[in-house]
Amino acid sequence: MNRTLFSLFLILTLMTAGLAATTQTAAPASNLFDPQAGSKASTHEDEVYQNGSEDLSDGDYDEAVKNFAEVANMRGRKADAALYWEAYALKMAGNTAQAQATIGQLRRTYPQSKWLKDAGALEIEMKGAAANPDNISDEELKLLALQSLMNSDPEKAVPLLDKVIHGNYSPRLKDKALFVLSQSNSDQAQKILLSLAKANNEPELQKKAIRYIGMSGRRNSPILKEIYNNTTDPNIKKECFQGWLMSGDKDAVLAVARTEKSPELRKDAIRYLGMMGGRNELREMYKSSPDPGTREAVIQGMLMSGDSQGLAEIANTEKDPNVLEKAVNTLGMVGGQDSLAALTNIYSSHNELEIKKRVINALFLRGGAKEMVALARKETNPELKKAWIQKLSLMNSPEVTEYMMEILNK
Repeated sequence: MNRTLFSLFLILTLMTAGLAATTQTAAPASNLFDPQAGSKASTHEDEVYQNGSEDLSDGDYDEAVKNFAEVANMRGRKADAALYWEAYALKMAGNTAQAQATIGQLRRTYPQSKWLKDAGALEIEMKGAAANPDNISDEELKLLALQSLMNSDPEKAVPLLDKVIHGNYSPRLKDKALFVLSQSNSDQAQKILLSLAKANNEPELQKKAIRYIGMSGRRNSPILKEIYNNTTDPNIKKECFQGWLMSGDKDAVLAVARTEKSPELRKDAIRYLGMMGGRNELREMYKSSPDPGTREAVIQGMLMSGDSQGLAEIANTEKDPNVLEKAVNTLGMVGGQDSLAALTNIYSSHNELEIKKRVINALFLRGGAKEMVALARKETNPELKKAWIQKLSLMNSPEVTEYMMEILNK
């Protein structure tokens, strides 16, 4: 972002935040009786506050301190916001002691201010490497302290993060600490992460660690494979699928889909292949599998990948009635001209009433009014004719209207 845009953004942020901030100090008594005096005071407050905002965006921190201090002394509606930005400007100017004193003034004068959270984060940032989660009460501030420490001194941060993860802290804070740890490239951080991913004494942390390992990229895929092969817990195995999904490692998922003995986990692997866009892999698996259950799972995977062409090929060639039924139903849920053409072909080439009814419903779900009217016109079976009319009566299109008029005029 260029300097001008940044300056405008900062000014708007300061002005908006200042207007939204609330204070606990009443306006001077004289203003209650003199509306014009109150308006003038408010206008002057806005002008000085804006001057401070502009000084801050220009990097003129000494002038910003003066202007925000003046606004704070007015004790108006922007006083607490001004104290925060005064502390921020002091910090940027290198005067951290005075900045901390100003934050203390903000806490004493406006104990309910919306700026206290930001002030606490600023205070932690100023303390830097000295921050210790045991000395901070607010969980959000603990995390900010750990994040700040990770940026400034990773060697000190990693043991503290490990302490939070294994300590008596809330699951939410542990999860965030684990995420911060996963962003580090240090050997110690990776060692802790891998240890958590392989452990089974803290299942929730283990699941999170596995996902974060996946987020680190395909270089950790062999680790996920090791975890998958060494655990008997199906829930942990499913987390490995999540890890592979995040790393984009289709080959690892395909290998599991081909070799996994558990039907449930094999179906999960096929489903994840679909989510990862593995169209070619799914088509090959369909052709090579004699198991109807696996072929049905492939159809589900194709739905997730949006492979209407692959589904059309299956619907036109499948002999198993249950798998064919699955393919027909699924074709009604995907887009593409291939699905409409395949459904029309299935209806014309099959004699089974149940299959034809499935096609009618699939075309209805697909919104293929034109194709439906064309097939309905040719249909001579009363039962199927009625099924067509029932579905078409729920649709609104010129083709349907014309066809309904034909029926009425007969």
